[in-house]
Amino acid sequence: MGPLTSSSQEISAPHIPVLKLDETPVVPNVSEYLDYRLFLRDYYDFKKKTESSILRPYTYSVFSAAADIRSPNYLKLVMESQRNLSPQMAVKFAKALRLNRFQTEEFCLLVAYGQETEPQKRAQHLRVLAEYRYKNQIKIGEINTKTTDLLPSWLTWVLYHLVDQEGVEFTPEKIRQLIRTQTNTEEIRRSLDRLLEAGLLTRNADDGKICKGKELVDDPKNVPQALIKKLQTELFYLGMESLFVDSPTDREFGAMTVSLTQEEFNRFKFELRQLRKKWAMDISTNRTTSKGERVYQLNVQLFPITEKI
Repeated sequence: MGPLTSSSQEISAPHIPVLKLDETPVVPNVSEYLDYRLFLRDYYDFKKKTESSILRPYTYSVFSAAADIRSPNYLKLVMESQRNLSPQMAVKFAKALRLNRFQTEEFCLLVAYGQETEPQKRAQHLRVLAEYRYKNQIKIGEINTKTTDLLPSWLTWVLYHLVDQEGVEFTPEKIRQLIRTQTNTEEIRRSLDRLLEAGLLTRNADDGKICKGKELVDDPKNVPQALIKKLQTELFYLGMESLFVDSPTDREFGAMTVSLTQEEFNRFKFELRQLRKKWAMDISTNRTTSKGERVYQLNVQLFPITEKI
């Protein structure tokens, strides 16, 4: 029905390890955070543990001096959400944090995301941040280009399932007229060529019709989390676009906020997975005897918005 329904591939919040007494402090990595203020607090704690001495403790004033900021407690005010960072001030903070050029760009994107309050713009900032982190992981070798082929983009998923839609003419120009979000014929052409080259789609030699070949993802467990997050961010953003573009008769959006026990949460997760599997199997069976009318995207989200006490 939809990509990557495996329980082992769910998105979770970045894990920040708790320092034990016998562990050596590790400098916080900006790429592991979605809250820049938390990153600043952890960095400040790290510096106090590693660079403080009786004669010269690491203080807010020391950080301000490194950032070339006059206010001696500006870092404190930012960490406590009493001040925001302008783009210029974010660069100064990055200097005091000893971030390199790529980390500085990432920190500025993280600040922009963290300070945005309008939901749609906040989602856009998150999408840009996720894309930047993904591309940077490729640059530094954490993800290689062969690995990226394990998880296609949202466009690839749409092209793959367009095979099941009635009356589709598989040329980039015709497909562009069908797809309702931003893309272009060249992107469609490249994605379609990759699907055919990989045997995920096949072209009938007699009539030239496109058919499904292999499964898009044989084993989701082998796909890196960074790629999972990139795809699911794209899909959630498409859902947000639909909220503003489509009429209620063409979509079904709902929300429910509840307080759950851990046992109830686990049961709901299990039931949601079973429902997705059932729908995917039913629809797959139906498509063997008839074509669909449109390609739809189903996103299911169940996530915490408070901490445990």
